[in-house]
Amino acid sequence: MKTRLLFILPLVWLCLQPLFAQDGGWKAGVASVKITPQQSVWMAGYANRDRPAEGTLHELWAKALALEDASGQRAVLVTADLLGIPQGLSNRIRDRLQEEMQLSRAQVLLNSSHTHCGPVLEDALYDIYPLDDAGRLAVAHYSAELEEQLVTLVRQAFADLEEVQIFAENGVSRFQVNRRNNDAATLHLQTALKGPNDYAVPVIKVLDKTDRVKAIAFGYACHPTVLSFYQWSGDYPGFAQLALEKKYPGATALFFQGAGADQNPLPRRTVALARQYGETLAAAVERVMSEEMKALAPELQTAYQEVDLGLNSPPSTAVLREMASADASYQQRWAARILQESEAEKPLPTTYPYPLQVWKLGDQPIFSMGGEVVVEYAIRLKRIFGPEAFVLGYSNDVMAYIPTATILQEGGYEGASAQMVYGLPGTWSADIEVKIMDGVCKLAERLGVRQVSAPLWPE
Repeated sequence: MKTRLLFILPLVWLCLQPLFAQDGGWKAGVASVKITPQQSVWMAGYANRDRPAEGTLHELWAKALALEDASGQRAVLVTADLLGIPQGLSNRIRDRLQEEMQLSRAQVLLNSSHTHCGPVLEDALYDIYPLDDAGRLAVAHYSAELEEQLVTLVRQAFADLEEVQIFAENGVSRFQVNRRNNDAATLHLQTALKGPNDYAVPVIKVLDKTDRVKAIAFGYACHPTVLSFYQWSGDYPGFAQLALEKKYPGATALFFQGAGADQNPLPRRTVALARQYGETLAAAVERVMSEEMKALAPELQTAYQEVDLGLNSPPSTAVLREMASADASYQQRWAARILQESEAEKPLPTTYPYPLQVWKLGDQPIFSMGGEVVVEYAIRLKRIFGPEAFVLGYSNDVMAYIPTATILQEGGYEGASAQMVYGLPGTWSADIEVKIMDGVCKLAERLGVRQVSAPLWPE
């Protein structure tokens, strides 16, 4: 009898093991919503635009991937075909998700693709465009609608939760070009490109119980600036998502933007090129998904912090007056506003609350930072935490460019003048990189993210 029990018990365990495996695994849900403006709204991204959008190349989308681990810990990734979600809108969305769904800021990741063929949003980039009262009202109405859409989107994603398996891996694609080190006008004459660059294509694959692809979350670090016309479009990320959803029927493809603030797709300016880059990126994702990927244990950890980044004072009153008296431009409008606020003794901000976020899915670290983050941040984080780390910029608040200490010293658009585009009163303080890297490393340490090398801070 004892021998027979010893023989039967392993068989019973083998039969019950799938049932046990179903309990305490990953759950995931997805949702999508069309966010193409239905009214006349100005487009964000290029200061030389002189009128609202005039049509649609393809629809703009917001998408959500809701996650729940074996212990019931939750998080949600929201991606959107937008230039960037500004602080006010982001705070309202996350505050509502905290109140209505008990999701903390650590558990909510709002990422924008940074397409330059999306709508202007409220309290963002107002100095760029000569908006009249009707234009500002249209932007306000659209922004309010978008807030409702994104909150509802998250609810729908969590209502869709089901048992899944989750995998992660990095692919590669090489159409990004460092725009600070390569001249777009003479690129066709160059035989070699100058860096730095990060060609990684991070991919998260979500399979349902039938091994059907439920969701594909993927990223790349490159400006979606192929297109500059007056039609709504997700640019190359939009084409990439369309291609993947066609390849995997029923799947939801979500694109997240990486640290691509100084990376451009070159050459550019035609729809055919936008489609080419999108399909190239989709092919890189498809290759990763067709090969062996790392299975992620159903363990989810999240951490979030806002660090105060210092802002330098604006130019002198004399310089501001000279700029304000120049011909109409975003620099002229910025200078006039800063001058007016200074003369009215309205206090100008001296710091900015900068959002940092770290997720850990199984042993896969995901680093998210606000603003237009230059590629060196991804390179340095991967040196510290390993090349398989995922690094996202344009997350939770897009308030300005985020240069390294070197770029800040060099100046140029990413280091200096872009602050006017975003309406900040001055450039970042010299310690910006140290504060950001120190903050990220402390969050990663809190979650037990393994370092492969010691951090090296800029001097």
